Amino acid sequence: MILSDISVKRPVFASVLSLLLIVFGLVSFDRLPLRQYPDIDSPVVSITTDYPGAAANVVENRITEVIEQRIAGIEGIKFIESSSEDGRSRITVEFNIDIDIDAAANDIRDRVARVARILPDEADPPEVQKVDANEDVILWMNLAGDGMSVPALSDYARRYLVDRFSVVNGVARVQIGGGQTYAMRIWLDRTEMAARGLTVPDVENALRSENIELPAGSIESTDKQFTVRVQRAFREADDFQRIVLRQGDDNGYLIRLGDIARVERGTEEDRILFRGNGMPMVGLGIVKQSTANTIDVARGVKAEAERLNRTLPAGMEIRQSYDSSVFIENAILEVYKTLFIAIGLVILAIFIFLGNIRAMMIPAITVPISLMATFIALYAFGFSINLLTLLALVLAIGLVVDDSIVMLENIYRRIEENGETPLVAAYNGAKQVGFAIVATTIVLISVFVPITFLEGDLGRLFAEFAMTMAAAVGFSSLVALSLSPMLASKILKGQEKKGTMLSAVEAGFKKLRYGYRRSLGFLIRRPAIVAAVFVTIMGGSFFMLNKIPAEYAPQEDRGAFFILVNGPEGASYSYMLDYMDEIERRLMPYVENEEISRMLVRAPRAFGNIENFNSGIVINVLNDWGQRRDAWTIMNEIRHSLSDLPGVRAFPVMRQGFGGGVSKPVQFVIGGGSSYEELDSVVTRFLPKERYNGFGRQRGMKRCFLHIV
Repeated sequence: MILSDISVKRPVFASVLSLLLIVFGLVSFDRLPLRQYPDIDSPVVSITTDYPGAAANVVENRITEVIEQRIAGIEGIKFIESSSEDGRSRITVEFNIDIDIDAAANDIRDRVARVARILPDEADPPEVQKVDANEDVILWMNLAGDGMSVPALSDYARRYLVDRFSVVNGVARVQIGGGQTYAMRIWLDRTEMAARGLTVPDVENALRSENIELPAGSIESTDKQFTVRVQRAFREADDFQRIVLRQGDDNGYLIRLGDIARVERGTEEDRILFRGNGMPMVGLGIVKQSTANTIDVARGVKAEAERLNRTLPAGMEIRQSYDSSVFIENAILEVYKTLFIAIGLVILAIFIFLGNIRAMMIPAITVPISLMATFIALYAFGFSINLLTLLALVLAIGLVVDDSIVMLENIYRRIEENGETPLVAAYNGAKQVGFAIVATTIVLISVFVPITFLEGDLGRLFAEFAMTMAAAVGFSSLVALSLSPMLASKILKGQEKKGTMLSAVEAGFKKLRYGYRRSLGFLIRRPAIVAAVFVTIMGGSFFMLNKIPAEYAPQEDRGAFFILVNGPEGASYSYMLDYMDEIERRLMPYVENEEISRMLVRAPRAFGNIENFNSGIVINVLNDWGQRRDAWTIMNEIRHSLSDLPGVRAFPVMRQGFGGGVSKPVQFVIGGGSSYEELDSVVTRFLPKERYNGFGRQRGMKRCFLHIV
């Protein structure tokens, strides 16, 4: 082999080549994103349109159906799902997995822009967004302050904290959970308005025309120029009360806003609940960039929180709450441990069988170099460091070490049997096995590469696994043909006296060969026994295969779970608040016995929903795995404890590993009905065993979405 010949003759060349692999591998490792699993999310685009005050059927007829019909012809659409509720329309469009998400979003925006002019004037412009599972909140920080109200905390967070966290490397945006924005609240008295002949539009017009701040021009002199600013006249509640709505009919009496309304400083929306361990607070949700390292982002945010805590006003504190990076960090750490243990065991096995420390050093150097070089391929292919790619590296150790061992063993054998010097043995031995190593490498790569041609989620999931294995084997062949013979020529010595360990191993192998020879002769004379054992093993394997449960992904105790709370349609905030308080009360014993370290209660579940308040969520952050029971036992207890709540449905779910989110594990739909009323009559038959999420549309057909609990 030309490469091995050059490496033995020019050891500097082999050394520099290996050093380049190490350097580029480390650089690639540092730049690779880290996530738990490969990104297998399909391209999804959502269209959200708010229509305040409109009933669900009006939203469906005037917004949802209109937009659906216009976007239905876009190429590559796999699935369209829409839901219409009071005041809001939401359409989710899922594209085929090979569609570019940016191009798909642009196509949707073009179609929606054309239809926007025929939507109701009172409706807000449709918002088109790319939906990405990476946009889930990876870390919640809670802002609490003794004696401070939620609006005050929200105002401080928006003014001083959001920008500080937004500039942390890898942070895409910061959400404020449970925040209440200051606003001037005007409570109209309909009796007083009727007595003076005023309507709500009259009040709105007066506020728009009076409560404005206009440019006032500038003042210029010979040397300077000043911009004139006319300050807003209405800043306090008393200022608003003095706004003139109309001049009275008698004696020019001015009708002011204070005559027909009560004006006070409040919040835009106070029907929001956010508590941590029973204490009102404001949440700061961190959303990472799609290519950012989850663990590095979480560490950077927590470090920034420690710095900010030293500068906060007295009594105010930022506390760490939900952190999804903990599970990922521990999972990745365990794989790293397994990787190093596997390397150590391989090196130990080589030492036991060769009985030579110098010979052991060669694979101890070449195996880590091959693994580090694999990160170059991962970076070039746009992959990430995740559990599957790291698992591939663990499994590849057995294949990576083969090339080095074949090369080393042949050189070592020539030194022992032929009495050649290490330099001559390395030169001749590498020639003998060079093509065998190349052939073996090509065969292994040919086995793994076709996996990348699988379609769908499985193809995207195992493509990174397969290419990692193929890259590791390829680099191991390169290192075995270059660095291994060079090291053998420099490190190995001539014939040495066999050590005690090597002599014991050889004696053990002699006994093993003798026992194998006897058992083989016995079985050759009795083929019926071999056939019977073979048939028994095959039949037992097939039987056990059918008995072993199968699932897409294993159940994982991720250190946190969610309780989704759904109330009846039209339930008010006060109705849900009573049940959320009761659920919180029932869960407090788990906080007191320290199985739950942080319990966050939110209602409604989706902040910003302008009409519906019939949902809530409880985020339960569990203590360390070694200091509590497993999460599934705790979830089953809580499910039983909450099953007797008469007015809501509350069920715990574990965050999913693939794709993130807290959706239910099994879902199906009932479709084909001509009306939602007809579907409702069918759905009620399933209620003893299943629950339904609500009604919606898929591809324009009325359907009901159900999930198993």
